[in-house]
Amino acid sequence: MVQELRQENREMRSRLLDDNLKYPEAFREIVTRNSSLRSIFKYIEAVATSSQPILITGESGVGKELFARAVHDLSRAAGPLVAVNVAGLDDNVFADTLFGHLRGMIEQAAGGTLFLDEIGDLSLTSQVKLLRLIQEGEYYPLGSDTPRRLNARIVVATHRDLAAKQRSQQFRSDLFYRLRAHHLHIPPLRERKDDLSLLANYNFPGNLRELKSMVYDAVTVHTSRMLSMNAFIKAMGMKEEGAPEVCEAQAEIYNPFTPCDELPSLGEAIDLLLAETMRRSENNQTLASRILGISQSALSKRLKLRNKK
Repeated sequence: MVQELRQENREMRSRLLDDNLKYPEAFREIVTRNSSLRSIFKYIEAVATSSQPILITGESGVGKELFARAVHDLSRAAGPLVAVNVAGLDDNVFADTLFGHLRGMIEQAAGGTLFLDEIGDLSLTSQVKLLRLIQEGEYYPLGSDTPRRLNARIVVATHRDLAAKQRSQQFRSDLFYRLRAHHLHIPPLRERKDDLSLLANYNFPGNLRELKSMVYDAVTVHTSRMLSMNAFIKAMGMKEEGAPEVCEAQAEIYNPFTPCDELPSLGEAIDLLLAETMRRSENNQTLASRILGISQSALSKRLKLRNKK
């Protein structure tokens, strides 16, 4: 244990002092340029190979499962990531799901990661079972009197305030401190407004799940080739009393070259667009290709042509 803590401390110092991510591909599903999330990425790189549990907190819709996936990908584990949403599971179903009469989730996650989502909704009885599993590192499959070793990394997530639940005796203190050996708190989208232009270029007060739902709805009702902002404005109640209606053409089309006295050539315009996209994506070609709506190979060819000039 002491040796592991020393290794984790060395990794932590190395990652946090170095501004570069060692394995940026592990975070390819998380679209961001936010400094807070970048710090979380570096923290994940430092603790991913630890055997200790990881607690991921944040509001519903912030994408906690994506961070659990990044932890698993960086853990170098040979086994799979097995995810279980424990919300609404009574004590018997919880035990059956994890310890299984035939092949429970713990056994399925052998050599990999067991991700328990919505851990804040566990009953006190189920909390005792989970605590015993983590403390003793072994469990009895249902119907068996022979113990088996826990051979999976435990990662849990919740949108609940576990500290508050612990103070009100709704969540066991011993389990709470066991689970937060490493803690990731994911900020909501409204606190990461520098990410909005990467996602929808709109001032959005909620989380990614709400934004995704609104995009789906806007796509469903749109009638032209350009996606109208009117659906977003209506859904968010942004129109003030007495304000004029948004013109459909203005909401749909913005031409950045309109105020220019002299227009750039097509090649110059492409080069400027590439430069700005690479700046916003921090030279992440996977993210940049998504922003531009082209394949990564096509982006790579464009960049090589630009660099030859």
